[in-house]
Amino acid sequence: MVVRGATKPGQRSLAPGARGNNLDGVRRNNLSAVLELVHTRGSVTRAELTRATGLNRSTVGALVAELVQLRLVTESEPDSTRQVGRPSLVIKPGRHAVALAVNPELDAVTIGLVALGGQVIRRIRYDTLRIPPVEEVVNIVSAVVAGMRDELDRNYSVVGVGLAVPGLVRSGDGLVNLAPHLGWHHEPLSQMLESALKLPVHAANDAAVGALAESIFGAGRGVRNLVYLNGGASGIGGGVVSNGVLLTGENGYAGELGHTLVNSNGELCHCGAHGCLETEVKRSALLEALGLPVSRSEELELTLRERFADPDGVDPSLLGLVERQLDYLAVTVRNAVNLFNPELIVLGGFLGPLYEAAPERLDQAVAHSAMRGSRETAHIRRSSLGADLLVVGAAQLAFAEVLSDPAGSAVAASL
Repeated sequence: MVVRGATKPGQRSLAPGARGNNLDGVRRNNLSAVLELVHTRGSVTRAELTRATGLNRSTVGALVAELVQLRLVTESEPDSTRQVGRPSLVIKPGRHAVALAVNPELDAVTIGLVALGGQVIRRIRYDTLRIPPVEEVVNIVSAVVAGMRDELDRNYSVVGVGLAVPGLVRSGDGLVNLAPHLGWHHEPLSQMLESALKLPVHAANDAAVGALAESIFGAGRGVRNLVYLNGGASGIGGGVVSNGVLLTGENGYAGELGHTLVNSNGELCHCGAHGCLETEVKRSALLEALGLPVSRSEELELTLRERFADPDGVDPSLLGLVERQLDYLAVTVRNAVNLFNPELIVLGGFLGPLYEAAPERLDQAVAHSAMRGSRETAHIRRSSLGADLLVVGAAQLAFAEVLSDPAGSAVAASL
C-alpha cells in the first residue's frame, strides 16, 4: 500500500496553496492506513509499517504515537531482541475501542464484545425457547448490555453495534426486508436497537459478514477473490469477495447462493422456487440422522467426526445422506466457481464438518464439473474462525468509521 503525503526524499510534496484542509485530509488518510494495517495484521513493527505505507520513519512514528494516544493501538518492545541493531517496536490493536455484535437465530441470540483486530473479549449465547420476534431480540440484547454496563463504562469505549441477520438486509437503513426462517418481514431492527442502546447500529446479512470476517482474519486472509458459504439453523447463505471488495449489490442483497437451483424435482422453498440448495442441504436432517436434538446442535461436528472415523463402519443411511448433501452442495460450488472465478471457497457453519466427513466427494465433483480455467485455481477450505465468526464479522461493520477516520471518530471524542 502506498499512501500519498509521505515526505521521503524525491516524493512529491503538497503545493504551497494545498495546506489546510488538504493537509488534514492527507493526515487522516495516513492515520487510517496505519490503523487498518495494524487491525488486519494483528501485530506489525514500525519497520513493516514504513515499508507497507511508503511513509518515512518519523511520519510513521508520529502516526503511531497519535493512535496510541487515542488508545486504538499499543506499542511495545519485541519479545525477542536477537537481531542486529535497535529492534523495531511492535504495534498491536488495542482493547479499549470495542464493538457490540449481535446475531439473532432460530434458537438463540448471540451477543459479542469485540476489540480491534478481531479480538473477541466476550461471546454470550442466549438460548430462546421459541423463534424470537424482533421485540424479544431487542429486549435480550438490552438486558445483556445492561448487565455489562459498569464494565463497559469503566474499561471500554463502545463505537457501535454490528448486526448479522439471517435474511435480506437493506443496506441503506438496515431494514430487515425478509428473514423467512425467523418469520420477520420489513422489521426495523436496526432502528429499534439504536433507540434502545443509544448507539449507532450497522446491519448486514450474516453470510456477508461471515465472508468479511474470513477474508480479513480467517481462512481467506490475504485472498482477494473468495466465495463464502455458511450453513446454519436458518438455512444457507453466501458472500462473495471480489478483488478484495465484498459484493453487496444494489440494495445489499447480493450473495444469496442458498437459493441456487440444485434439484429440479426438489422441495418447495420459502422463496417460491423448488429445489434450492437450502431446502436440500439442511442442518436439521443431519441432526436427526445423528440422533441429536436441536439443543445439542453444537455437538454436530464432533459426532459427525466420530461416526466417520472408520469409513468402512459408517451407517449406510447416514453415509447416503452426507453424500447426497455434498452432491447438492457441489452444484452450488460449481456454479460459484464458474461465475466468480474465486481462488478460495470457504465453508462455514455445519457445511464445514459436512465437507470434512467426505472431502474427496466434493473436491472431485467440482473438479469434474466446473469450467477448466476456473477450477484449476479454486480451492475448498472450511472456515477457521469457528463460533467467533459472525461476531467478528458483525463487529467489522461497526468499526468502519473508526478505521476510516480514527481521530474524528466517537473514540476520539470520548477522550
